[in-house]
Amino acid sequence: MKWVLTAVTKDRPGIVEDIAQIITKHQGNWVKSSMSRLGGQFAGIIQITVAKDKAQDLASELQTLTAKDIQITLQQDESEGDTNLQGQMATLELTGIDHPGIVRDITHLLANEQVTIEKLETKIFTASMAGEPMFSATAQIRLPEELSIASLSKSIETIAHDIMVDINLEIDPQDH
Repeated sequence: MKWVLTAVTKDRPGIVEDIAQIITKHQGNWVKSSMSRLGGQFAGIIQITVAKDKAQDLASELQTLTAKDIQITLQQDESEGDTNLQGQMATLELTGIDHPGIVRDITHLLANEQVTIEKLETKIFTASMAGEPMFSATAQIRLPEELSIASLSKSIETIAHDIMVDINLEIDPQDH
């Protein structure tokens, strides 16, 4: 059985080990993960596999981590895996002076175009010369088969000026 586990807690050493110990104890396999420390908090998302007869015991023991202030959610992953995903992969980068609404506006456009966000990383940093807060985002996106990169680029350009960002959109090299 495939499961997707999420964990959120105040950052401290040993969080990943606590989770890994339980997964291994129940003969689960750690397949794929993405984890990050942000604002003093730790968050992780982990795909695991475990034998059907061990799944309930694994789920129960993972819930004991609440005693260590680790919030755990566990959902069965019924996907067919990444091999069945269709459409071109692309990288979208944007940078501009920080202001509220940038993420809302760009994700609204992407959703309207039926683009899937595979990964999104954002940050605010200080501009080197002016000292203004700058916003930067990098997204790995998957275009639906019927949407060309040129068409998406044209759509994004229509809002780039309004949201005051510079945008770069490129097909991922492995998708050529």
